[in-house]
Amino acid sequence: MARTVTTQSKIAWTILAWIVALLIFFPILYAFITSLKTETEAIDGFSLIPSGTFENYVTVQTQRDYLKPFMNSVILSLGSTVLALIFAIPAAWAMAFAPTRRTKDVLMWMLSTKMMPAVAVLLPIFILFRNFGLLDTRIGLTIMLTLINLPIVVWMLYTYFREIPGEILEAARMDGANLWKEIVYVLTPMAVPGIASTLLLNIILAWNEAFWTIQLSTTNAAPLTAFIASFSSPQGLFWAKLSAASTMAIAPILILGWFSQKQLVRGLTFGAVK
Repeated sequence: MARTVTTQSKIAWTILAWIVALLIFFPILYAFITSLKTETEAIDGFSLIPSGTFENYVTVQTQRDYLKPFMNSVILSLGSTVLALIFAIPAAWAMAFAPTRRTKDVLMWMLSTKMMPAVAVLLPIFILFRNFGLLDTRIGLTIMLTLINLPIVVWMLYTYFREIPGEILEAARMDGANLWKEIVYVLTPMAVPGIASTLLLNIILAWNEAFWTIQLSTTNAAPLTAFIASFSSPQGLFWAKLSAASTMAIAPILILGWFSQKQLVRGLTFGAVK
């Protein structure tokens, strides 16, 4: 029997949900408000009343090259996502449909790599990048972003693939499909919602990655995260300009998430993450 929910309970839970949503969104809102203030107003203290000036946005675009780090972010996010999917789809297929007694151990080992502090491996990674000439290159950062997000991509696809009946793949094999056709023409079309949600989440993670992009790039391959960090200098911390740069960096991924929220929710609730 379905549980009866009273009108008062619905109203209370709705209000609570809005309060939580506003608390989560407030830092973004306050950054936008601060970007519309002068530097003097920004350091005066907490205030939700901006002066309405767009001077900071003009300064950010004229004094610094916004387009170059923006394109770097786009290339790095899309490139690392595509590369991660190329490796993760076969890996997730193997673990979901051809598991061994070591499969769970491998999955846990992959997940454990996300628990390691990034700074613990900074020095060896930096030396490797220096020796192979990958410092401040798009190729190097694409490889790095792929590696740090690959465990999450594999885990999401693996969990989603497990929801797909194995009998369908067996039927494809009986019809003469080889492994490549089975993955490309049977498994992948059925897993589109899960792959789409994984793709969107990986783009967001790659777009927001700050530690490795700042440590391994300077000018040529620096994305928007390094662009934002450049407003913290020995001359001081320019709060208004920093907020304007942050807002400009957040806007593209926020718009992407807004327009793709249905696909993201569908993929996450249809077995991608449980």
